[in-house]
Amino acid sequence: MAIHTFELKASWQGGRNEVGRIEAGNLKTEISIPPEMDGPGIGTNPDEMLLGAAATCYLITVAAMIERARLPLAHISLQSKGEVDVTNGIYTYLKIIHQPLVRLKHDATEKDMQQLKKIVHAAESSCMISRAIKGNVAIELEEDLSFE
Repeated sequence: MAIHTFELKASWQGGRNEVGRIEAGNLKTEISIPPEMDGPGIGTNPDEMLLGAAATCYLITVAAMIERARLPLAHISLQSKGEVDVTNGIYTYLKIIHQPLVRLKHDATEKDMQQLKKIVHAAESSCMISRAIKGNVAIELEEDLSFE
């Protein structure tokens, strides 16, 4: 078994509506509460970071699985949305919706497309971040798969 350790340093100046800073490897940014939650909206925030972690993990997992399957990939991109419920002042991250757009090259076969469909769904449960939030945040897929 191999253990990988990731570290993050954070600083915060003052109260709720102040601005902080985080640094973790190549990630270096200011942080604050988003304007939707009555904050200053400077830099990023935990909601965007959770969405970003889930989206990038899913995208990288899909790409790696497509590569391993040797599918003739033309293009892959992803849009993701996070939905947060606010009830009685309590914020709950409800779900993340991934909308992958994947195009196979024009010479791909119908068999390739069927394999791609399986991969797009399997990647969600294979992604480390998806597994980490499973049972707490729902993840939905709205895929757009076709030939170029």
